[in-house]
Amino acid sequence: MPKSFAITVLFIFIVLGSSPSARSQGAPAAKPAAQNGQQAPSSAPALLDGWGRPVKDASKPGVAPRHDISGIWEPARGPGDGIMAWGPRDMPYDGAPAHNPPYTPLGLATQHSHKPLEGEERVLESLSNDPRNKCDPLGFPRADFYQVRHTQILQNENQAVILYEFEKRWRVIWTDGRELPKEVPQPRYYGYSAGKWVDDTTLVVDTIGTQGTEKVWLDEAGRPASDAMHVVERFHRVDHDNLELTVTIDDPKMYAKPWVAMKFPMRLQSPDFDVVEMMCIPSEMEQYYKDYGDPASGVASGEKK
Repeated sequence: MPKSFAITVLFIFIVLGSSPSARSQGAPAAKPAAQNGQQAPSSAPALLDGWGRPVKDASKPGVAPRHDISGIWEPARGPGDGIMAWGPRDMPYDGAPAHNPPYTPLGLATQHSHKPLEGEERVLESLSNDPRNKCDPLGFPRADFYQVRHTQILQNENQAVILYEFEKRWRVIWTDGRELPKEVPQPRYYGYSAGKWVDDTTLVVDTIGTQGTEKVWLDEAGRPASDAMHVVERFHRVDHDNLELTVTIDDPKMYAKPWVAMKFPMRLQSPDFDVVEMMCIPSEMEQYYKDYGDPASGVASGEKK
């Protein structure tokens, strides 16, 4: 693996079952029982950061602090839980009718025009038309639905800033009481976000002004997203150590009604955890297709569409 932790399609396939930060975490393990009146040495595994260096224990049972979702958060069910290659964890594109969002005719046609690398309609690497294959930004809300690994949230009196590990991207959520604008002059890959505290531990964030589906897909399985999309995120801090993110999609061009894409639990990480880079590097992506993607797909570089 290169030191830069560059992400190519091949690397993504390799790491589907293994995160660079995979390790045992959470509440400290119980100490071994004493023998002959002496305490046995602890056999609990060390807590490590993304570089394999020891970090402190973040566990601090208790109630959630008021109006505070700051910290470094990781998938609570394990490091692989946030990869979500087949789409949002609760709505994977796996052919199950219950997992099909309520498409409009345009939405369904757009879905079928996409050639994703994952999901029911997946294709070989060089046949895919996913914008991400060129190292274009994932955009929002796809950043919530793919490669959710260690995510840091910073807060001040006016903003909450989310730092994503994958692609090392960030976005701003305004929390100063402002309303969403009636329209955003220029579409953004990560939209325009404003949030309000609805109670002491729940921040509800509305996002508009995202890019259309030609530049941004909703998820890895190719679900569409239009410039009319309105995304609602609900960050609920369950207690001191746990956060639940619920994401609802409202896109009248692509879906007949709003639908909940996922409820994703996250766990507080140690404040001294150093998050690694996960970058998509165009030169490495180009080399991957030359060496592996094109031969495996039976498509020469000049024949790509």
